Amino acid sequence: MSVSVLYMSMSLDGYIAGPNDEVGNPGGDGFDRLHEWYGDFSRPPGALGELWDDWNSFGAIVAGRRTVEQVDHWGGDNHGVPIFVPSHRPPDAHVDDYPLVTYVADGIASAMAQAKAAAGDRNVTVHGGYTAQRALEAGVLDELQIHQIPVLFGSGRRLFDGLSSRIELEIVRVIDTPAATHVRYRVRR
Repeated sequence: MSVSVLYMSMSLDGYIAGPNDEVGNPGGDGFDRLHEWYGDFSRPPGALGELWDDWNSFGAIVAGRRTVEQVDHWGGDNHGVPIFVPSHRPPDAHVDDYPLVTYVADGIASAMAQAKAAAGDRNVTVHGGYTAQRALEAGVLDELQIHQIPVLFGSGRRLFDGLSSRIELEIVRVIDTPAATHVRYRVRR
């Protein structure tokens, strides 16, 4: 059965993007610091390699409109899997050239259901802070894989600023490295 997982690198003070996060500067000033732990984008050994395998085995994506627009929908292809974008506004016309991208107008629960159906037994990766918050509130986000980076940004875009209620989590796995602490949480329901 498919599980929806938010994968997000985050500063210790909760920021997932630096100041000036916009189309011409995706992730904002200093954003690369949150992703230095990736190294050279090759599979690392040990437990971090298992995390890498998990991260790269998804079968569909649910991503927020702001996220996909900043990266032009990954050119219509992110690892060859379907991309679902919950949005009440129709996409720009050029998105018609991206057959793997589907805009879903009837909410995050519908987008997640469509993504899970498309993913089959593989996981659904969730991208975007706002989308993650709405998925948590709707009860359709199953797990969070947070890569906690030992840096304080002080400003930018925080991951959990817009939650309307408390959400309980259960720690599933912790992998500690010099570059980041990787914590996997399951959402308690």
